[in-house]
Amino acid sequence: MSTTLALFWHLSSANKKERLDASVKLVSALEHFQTQFVPKDSSETSENEDEDEDDGEESKPDGLDTLNAQDVSYSIRRLIRGLASPRESSRLGFAVALTELLSRVNTVTCSQITRIILESSQTQGSMTGQEERDVYFARLFGLTAVIQSGLLLRESTLPSSSTAASDLASYEELITQLIAVGEKKSWLRESAWWSVALAVTALAASEVSWKDEALDATISAIYSEAKTWTPEKVALTVKLQAAHPSRDWKKQLAPTFKNPDLLSTGNLATLARILKESDADEDQEADVPKSGSWKPQVHFVWDMLLDQVLSKGADPRASKGSFPEFFRIVVDESLFASTSSPERKYWGFQVFQKALPRVTAEDLPMLFTKNFMRSWINHLSNSDRYLHKAARQVAADIQNAVKGNPRLGLALILQLTGVHGSRQFDRLTKTKTVESVLTSMDAEGIQSYIDYLLAQVDEEPSSASADAHALNTRRAWIIEQLAALVRNGAIPKSDAWIQTILDWLAVHGFYIVSKRSDKSAILALRSVPTPSFSEELRKNCRDRLLGCLAELTAQTTLVKDDSKTAKVAAVASDGKFWVSRVLATIELLEKDTKHVRPLSEPDEGVNELRQNARQIIARLKDVPEDQREAAKGVELLLASTLLHQYCADEEDADTDTLESCIDGASRMFPAESKKGKKARKSMGEDKGKGKELPAPIDVLVDAVIGFLEKGTAYMRAAANQGFALLSGAVQESTADLILSQLERRDPEQLMADEDEDEDVDMEDGEGQAGEDDAGASSSSDSNEDEDEDDEDEDGDEEADLELRRKIEEALRVNGISAATGDSDDESEEDLMDDDQMLAIDEQLAAAFRARASEKGNRKDTDAQREATHFKNRVLDLIDLFVRKQPTSPLIVRLILPLVELVVATGPDEKQLSDKATGILRSRIGKSKEVPSSVSEDASKTLEELHILARKASTPDVLTTLNQCSIYLSRVLLHHDTPEPVLKAYRESLADFVSRKASRLNPAFVGDFVKRYPQAAWTLRDDLVKAPGTALNGFRQAQAFHFVNTLVNQLQALGDRKPEILAFMPELRQAILDTLSNACSSESSLTAAHAKEILKLALVSVRQTKRFASSVEDASSIWVPSKWSDLSSNLAASDTFKSAVGLQAMCKQIVQLLQQSNTTTKAPSKDKASAKRKAEEATAEEGAASGKRTKHKKARKEKSG
Repeated sequence: MSTTLALFWHLSSANKKERLDASVKLVSALEHFQTQFVPKDSSETSENEDEDEDDGEESKPDGLDTLNAQDVSYSIRRLIRGLASPRESSRLGFAVALTELLSRVNTVTCSQITRIILESSQTQGSMTGQEERDVYFARLFGLTAVIQSGLLLRESTLPSSSTAASDLASYEELITQLIAVGEKKSWLRESAWWSVALAVTALAASEVSWKDEALDATISAIYSEAKTWTPEKVALTVKLQAAHPSRDWKKQLAPTFKNPDLLSTGNLATLARILKESDADEDQEADVPKSGSWKPQVHFVWDMLLDQVLSKGADPRASKGSFPEFFRIVVDESLFASTSSPERKYWGFQVFQKALPRVTAEDLPMLFTKNFMRSWINHLSNSDRYLHKAARQVAADIQNAVKGNPRLGLALILQLTGVHGSRQFDRLTKTKTVESVLTSMDAEGIQSYIDYLLAQVDEEPSSASADAHALNTRRAWIIEQLAALVRNGAIPKSDAWIQTILDWLAVHGFYIVSKRSDKSAILALRSVPTPSFSEELRKNCRDRLLGCLAELTAQTTLVKDDSKTAKVAAVASDGKFWVSRVLATIELLEKDTKHVRPLSEPDEGVNELRQNARQIIARLKDVPEDQREAAKGVELLLASTLLHQYCADEEDADTDTLESCIDGASRMFPAESKKGKKARKSMGEDKGKGKELPAPIDVLVDAVIGFLEKGTAYMRAAANQGFALLSGAVQESTADLILSQLERRDPEQLMADEDEDEDVDMEDGEGQAGEDDAGASSSSDSNEDEDEDDEDEDGDEEADLELRRKIEEALRVNGISAATGDSDDESEEDLMDDDQMLAIDEQLAAAFRARASEKGNRKDTDAQREATHFKNRVLDLIDLFVRKQPTSPLIVRLILPLVELVVATGPDEKQLSDKATGILRSRIGKSKEVPSSVSEDASKTLEELHILARKASTPDVLTTLNQCSIYLSRVLLHHDTPEPVLKAYRESLADFVSRKASRLNPAFVGDFVKRYPQAAWTLRDDLVKAPGTALNGFRQAQAFHFVNTLVNQLQALGDRKPEILAFMPELRQAILDTLSNACSSESSLTAAHAKEILKLALVSVRQTKRFASSVEDASSIWVPSKWSDLSSNLAASDTFKSAVGLQAMCKQIVQLLQQSNTTTKAPSKDKASAKRKAEEATAEEGAASGKRTKHKKARKEKSG
């Protein structure tokens, strides 16, 4: 027994794994003991019992010791007693161990164990409430263990005995005791009857000889003892009827239920009242739960009911009660009734969550009943509602259900946006439920949803007097839903359904369907809308078409070629532009005059222009491979412009942009001439005459810039993607054209330009600006514009009131009262003479001038804001160019204008400055590639950058200039043009060390020395001479720091031994002169600066010894005696005598020069490094001790 006692402790552990491990070990040990146990004869048992009585020991009346090992019988008793323990999780651990042990041993009977459980769980009057609860729980857990172990219905007999392990009496006793426990404590009823249900299930599956008698006894105990119906009794009834459908249940269910089939339609109302836990026999429902009786967990009966009404197989009782009726009556009209309490609705949400994974796609709509949808939307839309979290959990379960089974998506969306839901469900509930469901659906489900939406468009009103406004509202919602499918990047895209949406928007945006075409490839032609679309809806279709194309133009698609797969923007999976696909649809519709007619007939000039554009687009498909990318860019620009011309209203139609695109495209990719020599000669003459014409690429990029000025998502997306494809053809004049857009312009000129273009169509920026990832402007430009217009109107009203007040004040001062309208007597009016009119003229003029000035200032502000947005979009073009063409020589040309933009912009244009800084630092400064060629512009630009850096206004600007300078240095050095680089850094070095007002920082020169030591080595003489011309000690130290950086990289210089050995004496002399001067005269060089300089000397000595042939050569270069003299000078100096670490570093230099080469090479690299660190630490300690000594002296002098 000693081997099992320790395991009982771990059965109470709060850790589930520990409890299970202890149970396994305990049961295994007990099984082992039982197999070794040999039962005693009856005579020996009697003698042992007599001996026990003689010894005064109490015998065990349960009879466990007869057939069980001592450890087993002890463990059974101990486990049963432990069920009443309140310690941690002991009840759980002991119940599991007891259940497993009873299922393994066959030497106990059901009556034995039941008797022990009942005896050990008896209540006494002296017990506290907690002790009484523990006892009841012990009885419940113990009886449940008997059921789950199988002992209750075990058919075998005890070993070497005819006694059965279970019998009818023990079964009846157990059922009676469980029901009694449930009746004794209402909070135990559900658990007790759940155990009874376990017994009934086990009985139905068993083959005991007394099965029928046990069933009768169970029915008698359930239905005869209490007449009141509870959810527990309903659960047992459902289980019994399912197990014994042929039995007559009318007697047991009457009079509460009219039909013997519990789930028949006639019984559902009564069943609803019972499950709502109100009295089934009362006429009035009691919605408020009884105090202490309500639990947040839904009753286990609901699982049984849902399993019955949603059974997978064919149910012969399905005709008596269907799931829709059950859910409507028992759940929707009961738990979700308008008079139900929040507690009942909380149960209803849980029942919905239980039913959701059980239903099929066909039954799913039955869950979204009227009352449920009302309650769910109400609680979901407001976070202050009691059941808001429960409603959000329902929404999450719906989304997860669609992720697990995408076929449910369409049915769910139809319910959420259907009769009981709302078309604006997501907006109403402030969630993304519909959007999330859509993203989880597959392409087939999305296509089904589109078919559903389009079917609603053509749905005729139910009556002749149907509201036309409601029809238009529904159609507008459908248009928005179709556009949202394309805009949502998370929805799985398919060319088929995207083309369906684009075709539908094009048909109803540009044409009137006059006749059905059932065989047409365009789905929109297969039905004729009745009534026809209004003009507002058609404009909405055009706007949404452009919005969808803006989104598709910015998206990338995997295009599979014969040899490779690549991501391409603005195209379908076949590599064709989406804009071109829409134009192809429009071309088909133009030819189909039988079924459609255009909204308006264009004139001949416009038709000819469109035809020319189509011909050029067709011609671009045959260009050579090396021009294919530029041709694609031209095609995108031309197609986008052509479609935009289709979408423009008649009064806003502008063909200039289309004409310029056609002109640029035709000259950039001229048609091949098959005529003779004469034709070629005439082409040459035309070419000569056209020298003054701008380059074709300039014309096209000018059109791109015009797109950016439009301010719509569609035009910006087309501009960005088209320019990205054309970036390889950009020339110097093109770059100048782009950069000229960044120049500052007079606000009056901006306003004049705006007045000229005020008729330009601004297409629905509100709905599309936020969905354009490629656009540079803010996602809420249009919304901001609307808000600003409202603010302007409010401001105008306030200004008008102020103007009126000033005029009235001017009249009052001159003795004239303003007309108020209170009097109709005109005979008493005094007429003003000329003198009075002249007296108030100046005051009125001043008031009007002030008003005009306010309006002018506001217009200037608006123009400046528009200019800032436009420049942001131009910067996006530059960013695209740098990203797509990192080796273009024109990148150098972009640097200086961007720098000027960073330097010259004011605080109101900080966004411009930040974007330009990002391009310079991230795109250009960090580029791993350099331009393929370099011109004189690079040298001039580098020189200008250094001039600006010396006058930089802020550290951030200087950092940007530094990165640009490093980039240009890399470019020039890569192309073997070091002279401009050296000249610029030589002048900047001199400016840094010698000019007091210099804005350069040490990093500006130091970064160049660190990154390009080969080039910096050429500046070694300038670097060494710089400390001699430095203004102060700090700049002297920084100049030596540049030398230190260079000396540390001598190994990277290659074979330059003679130059290095010739450089070291100059460096030695510069260091000695600087430190000697600091000792002998007034100098701003501090001990810390001197220490850094001496560190440079130590490093240089080691480098010299590495390159010198012998230690004598190194000594001749560094002359140890001079360092000894310097040590003496430092000790005698008032400034440095307390810094004894400096003297130690001088002595260390002397020691290094006196060591032989063999001595220096003997120690390993690690030891030498450790030695140097120790020496430096000693020097630092010396310097620190010097400082402490100095402080002590100062304190003594102060105290003295």
